[in-house]
Amino acid sequence: MIIKTEFVDLETPTGVMRTYIYRPQDEGQYPAIIYYSEIFQQTAPIARSAALMAGHGFVVLVPEVFHELNPIGTVLAYDDEGKDKGNADKFAKPLESHDSDTQAMIDFARAQDYCTGKVGAMGVCIGGHLAYRAAINENILAASCLYATDIHSNTLPSDEGNDSLTRTKDIKGELLMVWGKQDPHVPNEGRFKIHHNLIDSGAHFTWHEFNAAHAFMRDEGLDRYDPAAAMQVYQMSVELFNRKLKA
Repeated sequence: MIIKTEFVDLETPTGVMRTYIYRPQDEGQYPAIIYYSEIFQQTAPIARSAALMAGHGFVVLVPEVFHELNPIGTVLAYDDEGKDKGNADKFAKPLESHDSDTQAMIDFARAQDYCTGKVGAMGVCIGGHLAYRAAINENILAASCLYATDIHSNTLPSDEGNDSLTRTKDIKGELLMVWGKQDPHVPNEGRFKIHHNLIDSGAHFTWHEFNAAHAFMRDEGLDRYDPAAAMQVYQMSVELFNRKLKA
């Protein structure tokens, strides 16, 4: 499916949020996927990943996740300076602000004549956490959460009792949880904690662990990239969204 790209600047309670749109070129209505990036925002690997998903018949929205903290269009480099800035942004933005960003994108998607009104979420790294977090919103019907950081450790700022682990009980949509066993950011005990919490919360989810490092989906930096595992994860994500958003 041939796609096209554009962007929109959405008003949120915490400022203007540039959101990149990848969608099928053919006329028609398609379900939407909110695609949350890593701490580096919309890098080339994120853009390629969003395009891949859009090519399967989805409107993919990629927000600048730290829009309050950077000039519009900011993309951080995959180096120590970019990592330090991205991590500082991650710990500076409260989860409640991500919640209002999510609602703004849901409202936008539902107002477009090329969207069906059904919405899912997907993300990698901190974006995996944000996809998980987005699923707290009752309008998110499914979420693909890829090596999601900071859920188990409750290290992102939020109001008391509003952290993502505690709010798991409010998730109604189906979750696809994907992990790398060699990921130092989410060690065994962290994954076990999330898994047990999902079971205790009665969540509808599948759980997949790969012999892979953190960011094994990223096709830049070949010391981590696992193309075969990445392809499998994309296929699982497409299956999830076809089933939950296109039925």
